[in-house]
Amino acid sequence: MAEPRKLLPGLDTPLEQRSRLFPRLSPDPDAFGRFAEGFARYMGTPRFLLYMTLFCVVWLGWNTFGPEEWQFDPKSLNYTLLTLLLSLQASYAAPLILLAQNRQDDRDRVQIEQDRSRNERSLADTEYLTRELASLRLALREVATRDFVRAELRSLLEDLATEQEEPVPESRPEPKPRKDRKQRAAKTQQIPRVREAGGTE
Repeated sequence: MAEPRKLLPGLDTPLEQRSRLFPRLSPDPDAFGRFAEGFARYMGTPRFLLYMTLFCVVWLGWNTFGPEEWQFDPKSLNYTLLTLLLSLQASYAAPLILLAQNRQDDRDRVQIEQDRSRNERSLADTEYLTRELASLRLALREVATRDFVRAELRSLLEDLATEQEEPVPESRPEPKPRKDRKQRAAKTQQIPRVREAGGTE
């Protein structure tokens, strides 16, 4: 009997079972992102542009006017080393700037979602308060307002004033109190004496 043919690890083998030649690198994304943001932020400053300009001027001046035996990137080779360094810097700067921009986009997206949820909550609160105000207005229609109470009090005062202005029915005069008999007798006795005195004169 023929032995079963052993399959070599290839495309039909899952990736987890394959042996890796190089270990998988797993850098901290937050730390790397902070470094990328710091680098991109520094590259956008006038200081970086000034330092880069000074570096290029010194490089070109040394390799142009310096002694030929000391020139490490001569003019005859069209400054090949400087061109290589600048292209290497650009090739690393572009991904770092893109990474910083992606992190900023993620932060903006989170901020937009928070603003949207906050706006939704404020809209729900506003609608709830509007419904409550409408229900209060409906309930207050059945309650006596201040103007209504004032109008009722005015009408009551007017009614009282009209009742006081109506004529009161006349009553019999009260009899005067009778004077004492002695006082009346004294008055009658004084009258003839006065007459007599007048006659004698």
